[in-house]
Amino acid sequence: MSSRLNNNPVYSHDSFGYDLLKGIKMVTEDIFERLNRSDFRRRFRLRTAEILYVRQKGTAVTRKHAEDFISKRLVPAQIANDGKQTPMCGHPVFIAQHATATCCRQCLYKWHRISPGIELTVEQQRYVVDLIMEWICRQSR
Repeated sequence: MSSRLNNNPVYSHDSFGYDLLKGIKMVTEDIFERLNRSDFRRRFRLRTAEILYVRQKGTAVTRKHAEDFISKRLVPAQIANDGKQTPMCGHPVFIAQHATATCCRQCLYKWHRISPGIELTVEQQRYVVDLIMEWICRQSR
């Protein structure tokens, strides 16, 4: 299990990653286990070119890209093309978004219980980016 995940036994997490004591979402191993049970989500992988891209740019730059994509494509309460705003390829973050079900507001609700129709909070944005980056790190090993 990755040391980047918040699996401190002091906290009680529900199956959607909410820290029930603090009231915020945290990336936990459970979400990766649930995503791995989905045939659709499990099929996404970074190819050699995307792994090299992440290694060349570094995780800080890749994280910045993720933050920018999320702020433009998922943060607004209303998204005109929701369900179609994330390309299936072209950048490691896009692939990670599909793999982690952070590609649209519908998937955010289904998999992470982040309600549509409300602008994402700073904490929710951080959760989404942390999840994407954890998936990319796991793929880049």
